[in-house]
This record gives sequence, C-alpha cells and structure tokens, in this order.
Amino acid sequence: MIDRRREEFPVLNDVLSDTGPSALPHGSAILLDLDGTIIDSRHGIISTIHDVLRDMGHEPDLSQDLTWVVGPPLHDLIGEILHRYGDDRVEDAVRRYRALYESRGMHHSPVYDGMRDVIAGFAASPARLFLATSKPVHLARAILGLRELDGYFTQLHGARPDDSGAEKPELIAELLRQHRIAPEHAVMVGDRRFDISGAHANRVRAIGVLWGYGGADELTEAGADQLAAAPADLPGLVAEQLAAARRHDHADSRVS
Repeated sequence: MIDRRREEFPVLNDVLSDTGPSALPHGSAILLDLDGTIIDSRHGIISTIHDVLRDMGHEPDLSQDLTWVVGPPLHDLIGEILHRYGDDRVEDAVRRYRALYESRGMHHSPVYDGMRDVIAGFAASPARLFLATSKPVHLARAILGLRELDGYFTQLHGARPDDSGAEKPELIAELLRQHRIAPEHAVMVGDRRFDISGAHANRVRAIGVLWGYGGADELTEAGADQLAAAPADLPGLVAEQLAAARRHDHADSRVS
C-alpha cells in the first residue's frame, strides 16, 4: 500500500521516508482552510464586492487594498466596508454578494500550485482530511467540485446558508465533536489569524501558510505553531505537529 502511494502521490514521499508510515497515524485529522490556503480567491471576492457597491449606488475605490476581506465572516466584512460609505444596508448587500459570487466570483479562484498534490497525498494517508471554512458549506462544495477536489475530503465543514456558524472557534469545535476527534489528534492549516485562534481555542495545533493573505507577521502574532512557505512543506509540518501534540498530551498525562 505504501509503495502505491509513493507512486501516485510523490508529495507524500518525504513524510513516509523521513518519519515512517506512522507519521500520519490512523485517528489523526487534518483540517484545511479554503480561501488563501487551497484556492486563490482574492480576485473573485474583491471584484464581487466592487460589483455590490456599484449596485448599491457607490463608486468603489479601486486603489484601495481589500486583501483583508479574504478570511473574515461575510457579514463582518460587508458591514465594515459599507460603514466606510455611511451605508447600513448589510443584509441587502449580503444577499447581492451571494448571488453575484455564486454566478461569477467563485469561478475566479484557481487552486494554488502544489495544493492539488498535497490534498491527494493527505487523502491517501491514514489520516482523515476535513475542510474547515467560514464560507457556506454548499458554496465550498461547489467551488471544490468545479476543481474536482471535493471527493478527497472525509467531510466539508463551513457556515450555514445564512452565514451563521462561520466563526472558526465554534466551527472547529463542532467538527471535533461531530467526528469524535481528540484535540491532540488534529492539526489546522490556514492563512489567517482566524484559523490560528480558532484552532487554539480548541487546543488544536495550527500551521500558518505564507502563500495566502495573512502574512508572516499576522500568523506569528496569532501564535501559529509553525509556518509553511510552500505547499510542499505541509506533509512534513503536519506530521511534526501531530507528533508534537501527542507527545505533549502524554507528558501532561504523566504529570497529572
């Protein structure tokens, strides 16, 4: 079985060669964020926001850097943007955003180079792979389905259709509860401080990725346990964090 995985998913080779097949043991779980981690969704999200502003009678400032909007729950970021225009029609803007993003914006979200192989490699390992995104889960499923990635995940977790349940601490807590995953058997991978703080709120280790939208300063300040410079780094870092979490848990047990 290991030899077949080496041939089909070469990105997993370093993990299997360096640490043995138990690097990603049965019972462990890998939680992946979507925007800024798997897909480069910046253009699709920002262009949709600009369209919403125009529809609501505002002229968007195209020189303004809106990279920060990738990651926070939709109601929060829409409210913040409208506030700058003295507009409080948040629910109206959210409805417009959903319709425009599902019809156009989500199609402008390419998969980051290397992430397809990483996802396939994780799926072939003994660990379970989950999506943990603030996007509504039906939209996340559509996005991954367009890119033929949805089938690699044990389950997709995200916000409800009305965007409730989008906060990462609650979302991760529900994922762990539903699948009976102990915190020391899981690791979260994401590009924003929300991913790191959401994981740590549940005593889960978190890896920050540098190809997304948060950047090293934000992720370090949030307390990321490690930083990944490229997708190819993830298999080894995930294995290290899972091993470290289990060692820490065993040490705590001996102390008590």
